[in-house]
Amino acid sequence: MKAQMQESKSGRGKVVSPAKWLEARKAFLKKEKEFTRLRDELSRERMELPWEKVEKNYVFDGPRGKVSLPELFDGRSQLMIYHFMFGPEWQEGCPSCSFFTDHVDGAIPHLKERDVTFAAVSRAPMAKIAEFKKRMGWRFNWVSSYGTEFNRDYHVSFTKEELARGDVYYNYEHGGFPSEEGPGTSVFFKDENGEIFHTYSTFARGGDILIGAYNFLDMAPKGRDEGALSFSMAWVRHHDHYEDGRLADADRPYWPAVSRETTAGTKHDCCAGEKA
Repeated sequence: MKAQMQESKSGRGKVVSPAKWLEARKAFLKKEKEFTRLRDELSRERMELPWEKVEKNYVFDGPRGKVSLPELFDGRSQLMIYHFMFGPEWQEGCPSCSFFTDHVDGAIPHLKERDVTFAAVSRAPMAKIAEFKKRMGWRFNWVSSYGTEFNRDYHVSFTKEELARGDVYYNYEHGGFPSEEGPGTSVFFKDENGEIFHTYSTFARGGDILIGAYNFLDMAPKGRDEGALSFSMAWVRHHDHYEDGRLADADRPYWPAVSRETTAGTKHDCCAGEKA
């Protein structure tokens, strides 16, 4: 669903009798069941996608020193990495990525039970990551890829020259992009011989399904209520700034440039743009 399709209702919905309400609800239930079956089929096909072997020896800065990609698995065979938008010069992490990772800590014990380890990776230096992580109260593992090719190899960091040319490769196609960093999730498998394989990556709105608050809002009468915003996630703040509405980083490097100066303009944003 494109951002401009997420319009909220301006008033009350149509009021009908209980019998008519039930009739409409059961008709819509058929579509919901079709969607559930399609999602199950997509999940099955996702597991059948081919893998690519990871040839590079990536080494990150972690809370306790250097840590390699194999070590990030923490004894499990599956690793899910969230590419968190936090550039080396930024003063804080992206609010929309923070919105995503607010949902992570509670899931981690359940992921571990199913042989999955979660980690976040950003290009910001480890000291900045540690400070921001403490501020937000998160517990998940978060490491720095600063000085490595990891973000470039997985197409979530871009040069100023690429941005100026409008030739950024993101979400499997070339085009314009509003930030030097992009969000995404990449999944890896480590076999009994220690060889690592890249099994899947998803970007842009591919991560929607992992944002629990969005799924709550999708059931509410007004939905996400983003249709009149300058871009779909313009309402999102760090969870410690909803009361004052403040963005601690006045430069807002994680927001589309047009939205740093005006509330009107593009409907595309770096964390949940129009493209699926």
